[in-house]
Amino acid sequence: MSTELLTPALARAESLIREIADYPSPGILFRDITPLLADGEAFKATIDALIAPFEGEFDVVAGIEARGFLLASAAGYASGKGVVPVRKAGKLPQPAMSIDYSLEYGTATIEMHADLQPGTRVLLIDDVLATGGTVEASLDMLEQLGYPVCGTAVLFEIADLNGRSRVDSHPLHTVFRS
Repeated sequence: MSTELLTPALARAESLIREIADYPSPGILFRDITPLLADGEAFKATIDALIAPFEGEFDVVAGIEARGFLLASAAGYASGKGVVPVRKAGKLPQPAMSIDYSLEYGTATIEMHADLQPGTRVLLIDDVLATGGTVEASLDMLEQLGYPVCGTAVLFEIADLNGRSRVDSHPLHTVFRS
């Protein structure tokens, strides 16, 4: 997103995202949101921007491990809604479902409990949309569990990796893009 279109708080939030080369593996440019999380005004503006397009359309927020948990928890609080985790394999005591998917630097598995009532409307939140594998797998899993997804909100989209093309069957909102 162009900085001149952002509120001052969102422009500050975007400026707080650090880029770290070759992490977690060579060739990956990691976006570190730790400084953004530590700035109260910037963090609040970011959470407000994440949920604004979907207000009134969701019953619960699902956050993708791990940084998506932080954003989803704050979004749940800000909207007065509950939060459910989408976890890495082996982290839940009774996974209802698991899905394998590809990342830009390997493969992974996510899991989720089936604790929600069928028909519960979900807003899916994650920190970064890169190749789209994690978000796509999460969307598939939520729908297979009977939870309609009103949309996906991500803090930062890496447009060159074209992850949007894998998840464009649902409304997608990104706060920042590169």
